[in-house]
Amino acid sequence: MAALARPLTALALALAALMGCDDGTSVRRPPSGFVPDEATAVRIAEAVWLPIYGEAIAAKKPFKATLQGGVWFVNGTAASGQRGVPQAQILAADASILRVAHTQ
Repeated sequence: MAALARPLTALALALAALMGCDDGTSVRRPPSGFVPDEATAVRIAEAVWLPIYGEAIAAKKPFKATLQGGVWFVNGTAASGQRGVPQAQILAADASILRVAHTQ
């Protein structure tokens, strides 16, 4: 009987620990998602681009964002004589970064 009690006790303790993992908080997602507007999408894209492309990214302003099918498409602007712009795709619902690129 003692041989069976030990595994059952371990199982009971493990289940109790797992049940205690819930801290009672819940995620409250805004109705329009975590990226509700163009300004927010642009700020997120800038935060992603800066470590990749450095301060040179500022030369690609203004940044424009359009919402299509729940995804924000954010693009830079090429100045006269310049080629290529940064691009980012950001999921409006949870701010996931779907794609980061730079056109040639």
